[in-house]
Amino acid sequence: MASRLNPYIAFNGDARQAMEFYQEVFGGELAAMTFGSAGGGGAPADFADKIMHAVLETPDGFTIMASDTPPGMNHTPGTNISVSLSGDDTEALRRYWDKLSSGGTVAVPLEKQMWGDVFGMCSDRFGIQWMVNISDQ
Repeated sequence: MASRLNPYIAFNGDARQAMEFYQEVFGGELAAMTFGSAGGGGAPADFADKIMHAVLETPDGFTIMASDTPPGMNHTPGTNISVSLSGDDTEALRRYWDKLSSGGTVAVPLEKQMWGDVFGMCSDRFGIQWMVNISDQ
């Protein structure tokens, strides 16, 4: 397999819900391992049902990985990551935008920009920042 760069997002206890949401948006196969199924991983017993590692592989070739942040580790949602979707499939990218921005906050509306592409920025309902760029070419 060739090298890949994938976003890996840390959540504060709602990784399962977020990854299921992303599966609804993008489709694909979601695999998740809890701290409990992995032997605890040093997390407290009441953290057993939280996500130690999840990966979503989509039909379009996207891969999103995530976990819940164990107690004692620092968690700052959304401020250190933006996930960028770009390409020329207008229909698919607009569909992703509609789903991601629903229930979230739009920072830049999805519209034609000075460089010629259609671009928008939003934070989804989990606080993750998304950039969508639809190429003019």
